[in-house]
Amino acid sequence: MNPVAIRLLNQQLMAPQFSDPAELVEYMGAMQAQEYRMMRWAVEMRTRKPSHKAFKNAFDCGRIIRLHLMRGTWQLVSANDYWAMIDLFAPKAIAVTKGWMSSNKISIPDEELTLVRHILTQTAADLQSATKEDFVRALAEKGIRMDDHRLSYHIRMAELSGTLCSGDLLPMKASYALTANKVGQKERKDRDEILMHFTSKYFRSRQPATLEDFVWWSGLNISDCRKGIALMGDTIHVEKWKGREFYMTDDCRTRGFRKGKFLLIPPYDEYLIGYKSRDIVLPQEHRHRAHNNSGIFQPIIAHDGIICGNWTPFRKDCQVDFFNEKYTVEDVMETWKTYTRYRR
Repeated sequence: MNPVAIRLLNQQLMAPQFSDPAELVEYMGAMQAQEYRMMRWAVEMRTRKPSHKAFKNAFDCGRIIRLHLMRGTWQLVSANDYWAMIDLFAPKAIAVTKGWMSSNKISIPDEELTLVRHILTQTAADLQSATKEDFVRALAEKGIRMDDHRLSYHIRMAELSGTLCSGDLLPMKASYALTANKVGQKERKDRDEILMHFTSKYFRSRQPATLEDFVWWSGLNISDCRKGIALMGDTIHVEKWKGREFYMTDDCRTRGFRKGKFLLIPPYDEYLIGYKSRDIVLPQEHRHRAHNNSGIFQPIIAHDGIICGNWTPFRKDCQVDFFNEKYTVEDVMETWKTYTRYRR
C-alpha cells in the first residue's frame, strides 16, 4: 500500500474527478473553512479547472454553505447535506460552544438569546445577506450593545440551530442569510442513516485513514465512530501499514498518481487537518513549519504528497520557503500559474 498516493487520489488532489465545486464539497462531506479567502482555493484546487467564479456562483446560490459545525470550527458543506449535518453534529458543537462561553465567563440568559435571535433573523431576512456590522446596527437600533465576542456566540448559536447560514461570498468578510431561504426546509432522516452516510464520505474521500483520524475529524465520540464504520458493512475493510490499521473502502481509487507534481496547499486544508496520522505526509522534524500545538495551520507545499515547504498566498510573485535546498521556486511555477489564473 502507498498511503500517500492513495490519499492524494481520493482527496482529489491528483487526477481530480469533479468540475463542479459544489459536487466536490458534497463528495468530501465537510471541508475546513477557517481561512475565509483560502477556503475557495481548497475547493477549487480539487477540481479539473479551478475557477474563482465557479466557486462564488455555487456559494451565492446556496449550493455550498459555510457555518460553524464540527470541532466548533468553520466548515463548508453541501446544501444537500446541510440538515443532516446539523442533526448529527450540532448537539456536540453546541456543548463545545457552551463550554467555551463558560470558560470565558460569558452567560447568555434565554430571554437575551430569544430577543437577539429575533433581531438577527429579521435583519438577515430584510437584507438577504447581512454582515456582522449589519447586526451591530440592528441591535443598536433596539438599544442593545454588546462586545464582538458575545455577538459571535449569538451568531454561532443561531447557525447551530439551523436559523442562519452563510450569505453571499464577499471579498473579505463573512455574511449571513436565513437558512430557510438559502437551503430550504428540513427533511427528517434516521440518525443511523446519517451516521453511515457521513462515515462513508469521510473514508471514501480521505482513505486510508484510521479510527483515530475519523474521531478527530468528526468530533464525535468513539462509540459513534465505531458504529458508523460497522454500519458500512462489507463496503469497508482494514489494511495494515507499518503496524497501524487503516480503513479503506472497496471502491478506493488507486490509479492516476503521477510523480513530480507540486501542490500549493492552503492553511487548514483537509490534506493535514483531516487526520491525526499526519506523519504519513509530514516529516516530524518539519511539523512546526506546518502547524503548531494551538491549532494554527500554515500554507504548505507538497511534492508527490510529502510536505516540503511553505508558500505565501496573495502575492503577485511566487514566494516559497523550502525545508531544504533540494527544490527551487522554478519547481512550483506551473502550480503557481494555475493558482494565479484561478484568482482572476
